[in-house]
Parts: sequence; structure tokens; C-alpha cells
Amino acid sequence: AGDGGAAGEAQGVRGVREGGGGEAMPVQDDLLLQRGVPEGQVGGAQGGVLGGAEEEGGEGAGAAWSGPPDVGEACFQAGDLLRQQEDFCGAEEHYLEALRIFRLLEGQWSVNVAAVSGNLGLVYGRLGRLDDAVRMEKQAVRVFRRVLGDEHAYVAQALNSLGCSLRKKGQPDRAMEKLEEAHKMFVGLYGEDHADVAMVLTNMANILREKGLGREALAMDEKALGILRRTLGPDDEGIAMSLLNLGGSYRGQGLLDEARARLEEGLGIVRRIHAGKNSLEGKFLQSIGDVCDDQGSPDDALRMYKEARRIYRKTVGPESADMGDVMHNTAFVLRKQGKLEEATEMYEEALGIRRRALGDENTGLAETLYSLARCKEDAGDAGGAVVCLREARSIHEKRGVTHGTAEGVVAALSRLEGRV
Repeated sequence: AGDGGAAGEAQGVRGVREGGGGEAMPVQDDLLLQRGVPEGQVGGAQGGVLGGAEEEGGEGAGAAWSGPPDVGEACFQAGDLLRQQEDFCGAEEHYLEALRIFRLLEGQWSVNVAAVSGNLGLVYGRLGRLDDAVRMEKQAVRVFRRVLGDEHAYVAQALNSLGCSLRKKGQPDRAMEKLEEAHKMFVGLYGEDHADVAMVLTNMANILREKGLGREALAMDEKALGILRRTLGPDDEGIAMSLLNLGGSYRGQGLLDEARARLEEGLGIVRRIHAGKNSLEGKFLQSIGDVCDDQGSPDDALRMYKEARRIYRKTVGPESADMGDVMHNTAFVLRKQGKLEEATEMYEEALGIRRRALGDENTGLAETLYSLARCKEDAGDAGGAVVCLREARSIHEKRGVTHGTAEGVVAALSRLEGRV
């Protein structure tokens, strides 16, 4: 189904939590660490304060905190619970309150401040607020390094999350630098056969796949899954997310039966471990829909996409990047069926969602602009197609992207600009 997809993000093991064709968005997910309050870190004097909050751009402490010290921890834990329930706006509210309290109690340079900042980064990433995600994750890296040193697992976890957000922002080279640093740290701490090592390998494979290095990504995904099967239980969300990405790698190599088998295995795990609907179930359904379309079953694909949209609407919300992705893929199938009016409307809605969720310079936005341009060209609107293509080209130029869809954009412009 062109380039459609959902992406999983490997975020870590104390609570593990985006192929082909240049038109649909492939489903991948980064694995991300979701932290709780570090043991023994709440309470001011024991919190490892290393300096005044005014240093290096830190926020001032403001008025003294007069409430009980465990309020910050309670807000943090409430934020964790709401995030796990995919109430990201509620989680943000509680994390921000926890961050305010910890800064008042402990100053800027405490592990609690870094941990809350990292979890806020996860929330902002799910809400599509990528600039905010990167800002908070950079803060987490900076504080963890200063408090704990350069070779601590929390530093590696924060680097992993930062790398994932940079990838989503369309900065693959910077993202890979952070992930490679995290991988080196985890191997040094735990050896090769550890779930955190697998987590980073999965996220590195996402970047390789986006760069068109499908075989290398497949090998890395298979290695990561092998590690996770040896180190985690059979019904662990980390394994499910690894299966999601491995399914995408198999699909990218044209191994559709293998892809579907891995995706259905992962979907089964998600349904067993989550009592209610979860956005990860939507990602699996979306990916299976992509495979259905590749196998020549567009009606089955549309049925899967419809169910994924229903799940996203109830979990991450109608304005989420996930919703934009699945609507993009739905439009792709409609266009293949010759339903150009429906496809154009769906692409335009997906474009609006992705613009609001990801910003005006995200490479995913360029993918939708390119697909919308092709749909407009099919409908005889060469002028409208050129407008979309020029914006897509501008995004690729700003991001330094020259392969994949960027090549298609340049070719389409050279074909159409003389006709308008």
C-alpha cells in the first residue's frame, strides 16, 4: 500500500512501550523507555542536587514549596498511569506539576527533574509536538549526564528517546548518532544479549529502512527480536513492537506471507496484554492492511484501516499523527481503485492532520503532498499537483533528503511544470 504505516518506538524495558513504494507511510515503531520515579530520589536533600537552578539556562526555583515532598512523586505516578491509559493531555498536566515541584524542592540538577522531563518528551512525541519532545529529551540527557555521569543507563535511555524524536523530525543522521551512542553505552553496561540493546537496535533499523537499506534493517530487526525472545516473557509488549517492525521489514523485502505471520503474532500479544483498545492494536491493523493491499485484497485493506481509525480516534485522538498515517494509506488504496474524488478528500484531510501534528517541515508531510499531487494529476489538475510538489520539494531540500520520494517529486515536477 505505497508507504503506509504505523511506527513503534522502543523505549525501554522498565515498561516498554514508523518500506516501500514512496507513497504510503510504513508502519514502524520506536521502542522507548518509560521511566518511573527513580528509587530514593524524591525529597530534596537526598535528590542529588548538584547546583543552583539558575545555571546553564535552568529555570529559577521561584517561591519555596510548602507542601509535602511526596506530592511531586504522586503527580509523577499519576502522569505515568494516565500515559499508560493513553490520556496524554492528562499525563502532561500531571508531569508538568511534578516537574514544577521537583524543581522547587531539588533545583534543576536532579534525577527527578530529568526523569519527568524524559517522560514529558514521550508524551509530546505521542501528541505530535516534536519540537517540545526534543526540548524535553535534550534536557533529560543534559541533567542525567551531569548528575549520573556519561556511562549510566538513564543517560543511554534518554539518548534513545532523543534519537527517536529526531528521526520523526526528519533528521536521520543526527538521530542515528544518538542511537549509536546509546547502543554503545548499553552494550558496555549489559553486554549484547539484553533487552535495552535490542530496543536501540530496533530504532536504528527504522532509520536504515527509511534510508532504503531494507536488507540491513531486516537483519537488525531479526537480531533484536531474537534478543527479546531470550530475555523477555512471551507476552511482552516489547516483543510485540519488535514484531511490528520486523513485519515492516519483511514487507519491504516483498516477503508478504512472513510479514503477515509476524504481524498477526504481534497483534495476538497486544490483544492478550491489553484489556481494552490500545493504539498499538491500531498500528498492527494498519500494517496488516498494508500487507492485504500488497497481496491484492484492497477491500480487506480498507476494512483494516477503518478499524485502525476507530481505535486511534478512541486512544490517541482524531488529530494524532497515527490518524494522519492511516488516512494517508486509505487514500492510497482509494486512488488505486480509481475513486479519485474520495482519495483526494482523504489525502487533504490526512495532510491537514499531519501538518498540525508534525509541523510544516516534516518529511512525512512531503510524502502526503507527493501522493496528493499524483492524485490531482490523475484527476487532470496539473496546476494543483505542481503546488503540492513544490512544497514537497522545499521540505526535502531543507531536510537534505535526495532519495526515495524526493526523486519522484523531482521527476513529477519536470514532467508537469511545462504544462501549467
